[in-house]
Amino acid sequence: MDFQDFLQYVPNLIPVELPAVAAHIKMAPKERIQALKNQDLKIENPRIAAVMMLFYPKERKTHLVLIVRNAYNGVHSSQIAFPGGKYESTDASYEETALRETQEEVGVLPEKIEVIKHFTPMYIPPSNFLVHPYLGISKEELLFYPDSREVASIIELPLSVFLDDEIIVEAKLSTSYANDTLVPAFSIQNHIVWGATAMILSELRDVLKSTFEGNS
Repeated sequence: MDFQDFLQYVPNLIPVELPAVAAHIKMAPKERIQALKNQDLKIENPRIAAVMMLFYPKERKTHLVLIVRNAYNGVHSSQIAFPGGKYESTDASYEETALRETQEEVGVLPEKIEVIKHFTPMYIPPSNFLVHPYLGISKEELLFYPDSREVASIIELPLSVFLDDEIIVEAKLSTSYANDTLVPAFSIQNHIVWGATAMILSELRDVLKSTFEGNS
């Protein structure tokens, strides 16, 4: 989609009611579905993180940035994610966390990002994090400067590809719930995107599609 056309839809995204669990379930491992429906985060006492779902123009077409995390001794090693990270006590808000971490991980300054909407928080049981996703846009082409300590590479995903149902697949993976189990996933540039990132992407897709279809 041409980025200028995308910008015309942005004001219509703000009032859209979030589908929340209904969207998350579409890309959830079957072992997580019941927990999603009955989650009580007051009991879990999770740590807090925030991520940025950042759209921007590249060669005049709308793109979404994702990162490939470095391999390390942790539950999210080598996974595909959004730029973002842990909330710090010096952050004025979770939105500020998402902006700060985006700058730290991929080098995009906060003043280049307009935050549009807060999406449904996503709880990640293996790491006990509650992640707050924010939709942001940058109206200029971006150069990314990934932090080599945390980011192995950058994925620049065209919006047209993201909205194509052909990228939705089933993948056989070993998860924290089961070994060699089939999970719904996105196949993006030779990467399998599953788990929390896929569930957040699912809500983002649903909101975008409902907005585009309702205003076409």
